[in-house]
Amino acid sequence: MPVPETLMPDPNHHDWGEELPRLDTPRLALRPLTAGDVPDLYEIFSDPEVARYWSSPPFEEMAEAEALLADVEESFRQRTLFQWGVERREDGKVVGTVTLWQLDVGNRRGEIGFALGRTAWGQGLMTEALGELFSFCFEVLGLHRLEADVEPANEKSLRLLERLGFRREGYLRERWCTYGEWQDSVMLGLLAREWDR
Repeated sequence: MPVPETLMPDPNHHDWGEELPRLDTPRLALRPLTAGDVPDLYEIFSDPEVARYWSSPPFEEMAEAEALLADVEESFRQRTLFQWGVERREDGKVVGTVTLWQLDVGNRRGEIGFALGRTAWGQGLMTEALGELFSFCFEVLGLHRLEADVEPANEKSLRLLERLGFRREGYLRERWCTYGEWQDSVMLGLLAREWDR
């Protein structure tokens, strides 16, 4: 289906400025990560249960969390990856991250990722965080499509995305090599017209 000319994207349609915009929900603030968040990042990504479906093994040293922050900051400068810390407003603790990357301005699509510390599981926090991110992507950035790549065994993430409107669109065999083993991927997509805030 052709895109109406009035909706054709402008490569500079959103001025990111010097840092990511803050996105607020009733219980959370999605905000840029800072050096003060390194201990929280270490707590999240050193947990084997959290890192089980991540693309790298659990952190073993605080320096790995510092390196993650440096990578996030450099990726933002290069405008290749946009990662927010998910701060619990009641205590200011970063309990997770949400990420937008593989941003294709010409085709108005991007890929999302997320991680949540185990102490915050089962409270609906990631549903809240992703809902705000999706609204930002569709309503502010003007994206037409969001995509997600999830390991088939990661049933909690698959259920979460499907509750938020994502549809399973494909199954890719042995797409990633993690922990020395080949892993499959379930590919999911969500169109702007399907997003029901």
